[in-house]
Amino acid sequence: MAKMKFDVLFEGEGSNTSKFRNDCTVHLRGAAPRTDFLPSDEGAYHGGDGTAPYPLAYFVSGLTTCIMTQLRAFSKRLDIDCPSFDVNCEARWQAEMDNPKAPYESKGVGFRLDIDIKGTASVEDKKRLIAAATKGCFVEVIIKPGLITHRLKVGNEWVALD
Repeated sequence: MAKMKFDVLFEGEGSNTSKFRNDCTVHLRGAAPRTDFLPSDEGAYHGGDGTAPYPLAYFVSGLTTCIMTQLRAFSKRLDIDCPSFDVNCEARWQAEMDNPKAPYESKGVGFRLDIDIKGTASVEDKKRLIAAATKGCFVEVIIKPGLITHRLKVGNEWVALD
């Protein structure tokens, strides 16, 4: 039997007319279209005015909420008790430059998602749920393999899953 497939398509249009303020309109195409306005700005350190979230704030929010969406969706599909959960994301980057006036080169150092699933599900079911959500998170699957790690809260301890 052939697997079922569906496509997800977003398109973005950005404009910058002064300093570091960027105005971006993002369109979800397809069966349930939606358009959102997502401005960004940098803080004074980078020369911006701080009139909107930093661009990386949207990225971290997207990664965090994407895994949350998949946890909720797949807990129902896998019939795993998951009445509530918390996800904390730590995102690290590093930049290098030859001198303060030179362009810098950025690299991702790593991302860690700490996931605390409430409810009566066993630790094994929670691990199974996180594994499924990880594979279903559209943001996570485009990031270099191995750059994201996951931990599950078991009692008062954090257990590494990767």
